[in-house]
Amino acid sequence: MDLGLNGRVVLVTGASGDIGRAIARAFAAEGALVAAGWHSNEERALALVDSINQAGGKAITVRTDQHDPGSAQEAARQVEQELGDVAVLVANAVAWPVAAPETWETLTGGLTANVAGTLALVDAVLPGMRSAGWGRLVLISSDVVDQPLPAGVAYPAAKSALEAAAKVLAVREARHGILTNVVRPGFTLTERALTWPQFGQEAVDAEGAKTPTGRICTPEDVASAVAYLGSAANGHANGEVLSVAGGRHLTR
Repeated sequence: MDLGLNGRVVLVTGASGDIGRAIARAFAAEGALVAAGWHSNEERALALVDSINQAGGKAITVRTDQHDPGSAQEAARQVEQELGDVAVLVANAVAWPVAAPETWETLTGGLTANVAGTLALVDAVLPGMRSAGWGRLVLISSDVVDQPLPAGVAYPAAKSALEAAAKVLAVREARHGILTNVVRPGFTLTERALTWPQFGQEAVDAEGAKTPTGRICTPEDVASAVAYLGSAANGHANGEVLSVAGGRHLTR
């Protein structure tokens, strides 16, 4: 299937992480021009961009900072100057820490960065999409919205807020040719999942055994869903929340 992404500019935030890298590669494989957003790990973002460019694609790095909403406009300007107006935004980045124990500062800081910081970037790219009469917004959520972990409040609260915001954007922006959707990954096999004390290989195996598909989600599973919703092949899905968890929510 031709996703209609050839030559379109795609900004993926959090592209230095496992899920973000997989998403960036999925769009690059479709001929998109990729801006790989990073905040704290430029080296991994540069390695991703090098691999895309060496494979014949076109990619650049751009620093994004969810703790500084004012930086969103600068990031959008950089992408516009180097690649063109952003046609697809994948809001994948997470500002850590967002786990317990929480103080007033970490709670409010996590909510501000993960909600306001993300929506500031949405606002920065919307003018170009409106002018073009075409755009795709894909916000990355998490199944902790409905299946909470006994950890911090900020992370599921922020993801819930973004899902609500996506519905508003879906209604408000559709008349401009801009579709907004959410992808909600389940427990995903990432380096972070394997190194966090509360997860690790034992947790991965246990979750896989409880999932109808017999395994947990991979970054590539998430990337495939994001690439479709962020493409021209998606002509009418708008305001949807797509779970990518192998049906795990059905067995809890």
